[in-house]
Amino acid sequence: MTTGENAITGEAGKRYAKALFELALEAKSLDATEADLTTLGEAFAQSSELRLVAASPLYGRDDKVNAFSALADKLGLGDLTKNFVAVMARNARAGDLPDAVRAFKQMAAERRGATTADVESADKLTAAQLKELQAALKSALGRDVEVRAEVNPELIGGLVVKVGSRMFDSSLRTKLEGMRNAMKEA
Repeated sequence: MTTGENAITGEAGKRYAKALFELALEAKSLDATEADLTTLGEAFAQSSELRLVAASPLYGRDDKVNAFSALADKLGLGDLTKNFVAVMARNARAGDLPDAVRAFKQMAAERRGATTADVESADKLTAAQLKELQAALKSALGRDVEVRAEVNPELIGGLVVKVGSRMFDSSLRTKLEGMRNAMKEA
C-alpha cells in the first residue's frame, strides 16, 4: 500500500472481485485465479508507472485494454484472469484493479476460514518477522491470519496493521505527527 486511500477497498473493485470469485468457483480455478491475482498485485505494488497508467484519464480505453492485455500475457496469467483484466480496462476500471485484487484475496481467505491482515512497514519484513507477526495476530484474534505485507517508506519506521475495520498504527510517521500536533496546541 502506498497511501492510506489504498487501504480501503473501493466498491467497484469489490463488485468486480465478487464476479471473478464466482466465476473462479464455477470453473474450479479458485487457487489458480488467486495466484494470478497475487502476481498482478505484486506488479502494481512494484510499479508506480503501472498504477499511474491504470488511474490516468490521459490514456484512452483502447490503449488501456491493449496495455493491460499485454501485461496479463507477459505475467503469464490464466485466461479467466486475462479476461477479467481486459473487462476492467474496457469498462474504464483499470484504476480499480488493486482494489479488486485485495477484495478477491480477502474473499478467498474467508472461504478458507482465515482472516486477512494488511500490514504496511517502512522496510520489507523478513520471513521470520512475518511469521512472528502472523503468530501474534493468530493469538490475538483466535483464528488463522493471512498477512499481506506491503512496503510504505513514508511510514519511516514501525507498522500499520489493518484487520477488517480495526487498525493498529505504530508507525513513526504517526507518532511524529502526534508530537507536532501536541506542540501546536501547547
